[in-house]
Amino acid sequence: MAFVDAKNDCIDKERFSLLLLEPGEIYLEDYSVYYYRNDLPENEAIQRKVRGRLKVCSKSIVFTPQDARFPIVKFILRNCDRITRWSGNLLSKLGNNVVAIEAKQTVEMKQDDVIGPYHFNKKGGKYMFSLNFVSPEKVLPQMCQLHRASQLTPADQNAMISTIIQSLQNRVSFDTSWLGNLYEQIVMETSCDRISPLVVNPGKIMLTSSRLYFQPFNNLEPEPVTKINLTEMKRILKRRFLLRQVGLEIFCSKDSLIADMYIVLPTAVERDKLYEHLLEQEDVCLMENDKENMLLKWQSGSVTNLDYLLYLNSEADRSFNDFTQYPVFPWVIADYTSPTLDLSDPKTFRDLSKPIGALNPKRLTRFKERFSDMPEPRFLYGSHYSTPGYILYYLVRVAPQYMLCLQSGRFDQPDRLFNSIQETWSNVLSLPSDVKEVIPEFYLPEYSDFLINKQSLDLGVRQDGSKVNHVTLPPWSSDPKDFCKKCREALESDYVSMHLHKWIDLIYGFKQRGKEAEKYDNLFYYLTYEGAVDIEKVKDPNERAAIEAQIMEFGQTPKQLFTKPHPSRFPATGSDQTNPDDGKLADGTEYEEEDEEYVDDDVIESEVVDQDGSKYLDEEESLETSNWSQLANLTLSQRHKLHRDMVTSLCLSSDNKHVYSVSQAGVFKVYSFEEQQQVRGINLSSMPLSSIILLPNEKMVLIASWDNSLYLYSMEFGRVISQLTLHDDAISDMFWQDNMLFTCSWDSTIKVWLYDPDADPKKLSLAPIMELDHDAGVSCIHVNSSNSQILSGTKDGNVYLWDVECQTVLRQTQSHVGQVTCVKFSKDGQRMVSCGEDCYMRVVDINTGTEILAKDLGQSISCLCWPEQQHLIAGGQGELLVWDMAKAQLVTKIKAHESMIASMCLGSNLHLVTGGEDRNVILWKKI
Repeated sequence: MAFVDAKNDCIDKERFSLLLLEPGEIYLEDYSVYYYRNDLPENEAIQRKVRGRLKVCSKSIVFTPQDARFPIVKFILRNCDRITRWSGNLLSKLGNNVVAIEAKQTVEMKQDDVIGPYHFNKKGGKYMFSLNFVSPEKVLPQMCQLHRASQLTPADQNAMISTIIQSLQNRVSFDTSWLGNLYEQIVMETSCDRISPLVVNPGKIMLTSSRLYFQPFNNLEPEPVTKINLTEMKRILKRRFLLRQVGLEIFCSKDSLIADMYIVLPTAVERDKLYEHLLEQEDVCLMENDKENMLLKWQSGSVTNLDYLLYLNSEADRSFNDFTQYPVFPWVIADYTSPTLDLSDPKTFRDLSKPIGALNPKRLTRFKERFSDMPEPRFLYGSHYSTPGYILYYLVRVAPQYMLCLQSGRFDQPDRLFNSIQETWSNVLSLPSDVKEVIPEFYLPEYSDFLINKQSLDLGVRQDGSKVNHVTLPPWSSDPKDFCKKCREALESDYVSMHLHKWIDLIYGFKQRGKEAEKYDNLFYYLTYEGAVDIEKVKDPNERAAIEAQIMEFGQTPKQLFTKPHPSRFPATGSDQTNPDDGKLADGTEYEEEDEEYVDDDVIESEVVDQDGSKYLDEEESLETSNWSQLANLTLSQRHKLHRDMVTSLCLSSDNKHVYSVSQAGVFKVYSFEEQQQVRGINLSSMPLSSIILLPNEKMVLIASWDNSLYLYSMEFGRVISQLTLHDDAISDMFWQDNMLFTCSWDSTIKVWLYDPDADPKKLSLAPIMELDHDAGVSCIHVNSSNSQILSGTKDGNVYLWDVECQTVLRQTQSHVGQVTCVKFSKDGQRMVSCGEDCYMRVVDINTGTEILAKDLGQSISCLCWPEQQHLIAGGQGELLVWDMAKAQLVTKIKAHESMIASMCLGSNLHLVTGGEDRNVILWKKI
């Protein structure tokens, strides 16, 4: 979970690691050599030669002695004068295989294998190496080519290095002898880079039907080939790397030998191709990873603040493998001086509604004054809250090699190192260029070693004469683990839980950028934001190099996840905390800052009346044998607030144990009445979902949307497996019967489709049969039991009766003023009913066209069921209306919802489920 789990194994395997190179530098080749010291006479140098490996890298050449007493020596190519074949006096004694490097300066590292600041030897001179198993002709051309590149501008050097590396990669193919078995089918092979903090390691990636393989071009990985079984993959996430959408991060199960792998492919097209191929493999079974589910779980308290923040970081492209996008966490405690930590006192906590830079009013005033005088593009803060330098500021004691890598072989000045919690907190409140947040390790007691100098590193002496050693903790903590434990308790406290959504708005939400960011004093340099520049279109190599250097120096703002205010957490049971921001929703609903009575719908509020454990389905009683006269005796059994907007459509499983519902917010959910918990939840569309059908096998769900699409959701796989665009405008309603699908749309058409049950079950095989045109958008539809006639209602108040076989209109009537809200055939198909916005319910005899009932109900009806000739039940403005159609009279009204009943479904044994504008789903049973 934390950085210490993501460190390269190669650090501990051998003295040399990629961290001894510049960040992102590539290690290409290595050779067995003897080094002849230039500070000794020739004969003595030959006698005291040092054996080791000479490693050729993209910007340097590194000699790693076998004897750990000697330092590793790095020759930075731009500091080299010449690299030649040696032709001096040693030639007669050593043969014709000596390479000489003439350098102005060398860098000596890890003397006696001790990690510490590098020693820069500015004496220079000639350094001679005899090659053991290869001739100089094989080595010198590449060295000289890289040396020439080092004399160019940084941008041109990078371009030339890329060309060299690409040429090398093109000559190397994946070694198929490493495949797990002979029966694996190769799906895809391409070049890629494996990413870890500050390190890029190029190689080949191969996907087969059973495994994913990574073969590096060098020998630094713990194994020649890294293998991940497809069955071990649990999450696969697309990543943004250095402003390019080319990354892919794979997370594996706990039993896997590889916890995760972060790779970068050459282009977004190749990345997406590999991603799609991975998802297509039968052995890949990923965990459900839906934002709506996580948000709901967090609100209800089943997911901790820590886990939710880790989840948001991951969704926003933050990774423990990328220091430019390391997970960011908030400072939550503001008191680091008291002897005890009082989590019941609001003054203990930081104001989470403000960014770090705005916590000090005086400093903020100075920022704003500078901002007002600044030309476009303007920004409040020149630094960022999360940068590679800030990450290593916190982690220097557990990751010294990373800081040395990032800072060219030096630790920071002792007075600028992470020395004290209180001092660091004071600095982020006062210094003009310090607005950093914290890292997840602050809240993970098991990773508290970042506060201890376990390696006895020489971090220097401060100006006050004190030696930098362990981090000084606040008085209220006894040791590092206790500090992190109390920080975690503060993070999970009631106060933070009720205010954390405000910080989420700043970092991941609607206050992150644009006018809202300026309004809430949260504006950073424009290049830190996703989409601010399309680096693929930057052709000038110098400009591109400058942008990438800026990212490395100043970091990146997380991907924006929410464009509406994030909902607050639901108060814990028994908590006397109040939430001042109720009514602030993440997306899809109106934001009412002053509406303190609003309860967010992503929190499931439940009322269960029957607790007797009665069966949901009586096998002796079905829809055919139910006593419909008992409709008037329905009683509320369970009430659940499942959605964050109006419940537009729903249906029941055959055993009445599950309700499947969709909402105007674009969310599909499945709820178990028996277990009283949500079992599925997915945000399918940014537009409302209008209709839902549970297919007869109850393994597939059809969902229609205002985005013109039909979604096929698999209950077995827990994901959408097919999406079809069926209309040119929103699909408003649909009906399923005998493998035929009827859809209607605001594009003024009804379309009829034939489903092939023998086709691929993972795909939705629909063959178009007919299309029926109207003069206005179609709002609702129903089909008689024989599929011979179709009823449709339109936005302009017309009701159509269609003959399916002839594809003609049998009757068209202007039945309502305004939109027709619902239409139904009677069970015997002899009558039809329609309701509209004009509050009228009209019943017409099919055969004669005679209107036999026209009733002003005084309220608009949005849905109804007509299970048998005599009884009809309609959903009005919060009331269930039960009608005796034989007597044409209202039998009873049942108070149901707080506002309009938008949908209903009648199951077996007189189980009725209704969904309302108030976001409630209610289960009704007979008394």
